[in-house]
Amino acid sequence: MSTPYLAHFGFSSAPFSKEIPDDKLWLPSSKVSLIEEICEALKDRESVLLTGEPGVGKTCVLRAIRQRLPQAGFRLTYCHNATLGRRDFYRQLCFALGLSPSATAAAVFWAVSTHVEELGRERCHPVFLLDEAHLLHQDVLDHLHILLNYQWDSKALLSLVLVGLPDLQARLAMRRNRSLASRLARYVAIGKLTPDDTAEYIRKRLELVGCEKDVFTSDAVAMLHEGADGAHRDLDRLATLALREAARRKKKLVERDVVSRITAAEEAEAA
Repeated sequence: MSTPYLAHFGFSSAPFSKEIPDDKLWLPSSKVSLIEEICEALKDRESVLLTGEPGVGKTCVLRAIRQRLPQAGFRLTYCHNATLGRRDFYRQLCFALGLSPSATAAAVFWAVSTHVEELGRERCHPVFLLDEAHLLHQDVLDHLHILLNYQWDSKALLSLVLVGLPDLQARLAMRRNRSLASRLARYVAIGKLTPDDTAEYIRKRLELVGCEKDVFTSDAVAMLHEGADGAHRDLDRLATLALREAARRKKKLVERDVVSRITAAEEAEAA
């Protein structure tokens, strides 16, 4: 244990770290149904748009999808650098697929599409998960629908999952992007955590590090929810800061005053 607050509370590891195995991820029931919908779409060889505000758990949803889809029938490829022009975007895909990218844009696209067709012959359905897709260059959006076109557009050999901020849906609604938008069978939006979600999330994460008792009072949990505004990422950060502060003050319970001190310090820094 390299962090003093872990020993203070008797945790086996940091409870709110993002370094958690896929099979240990906890998601509220609303996100479980969302994951089931996306998995159903991919099993039907459809493409999906997944949007949500920063920190609400979009990448966690992708990790949960990876955990739930049968490995034998699917090949998932994850790309998160969306700030590339079209040729470099396809070169990135080549690297992610284990292919050697060629020099020209046409050759790179040919390598990717040929690889997709080969997987189809092996009865393996490829899924390209494009994170931060709201940052995609327009020339990439102009071309993505062509990547979905196989055998005169008669075969669904590839699924795309475009993941990004809500702005992405507005971009896809533009007339010039209608060819891509029309190929996205499902539009799925992730909402913020509810107060009950926040309380259960904190409890589940503490259980994973061997803590079966309440460490946060109900008032503290309510303040954490308000401070995080329903976002997983901010909740993890604030809860960790509160644990550190409570340990520094030799408290075995995180109470309202501790969270209040943390959130007040953040507000002052932001100002």
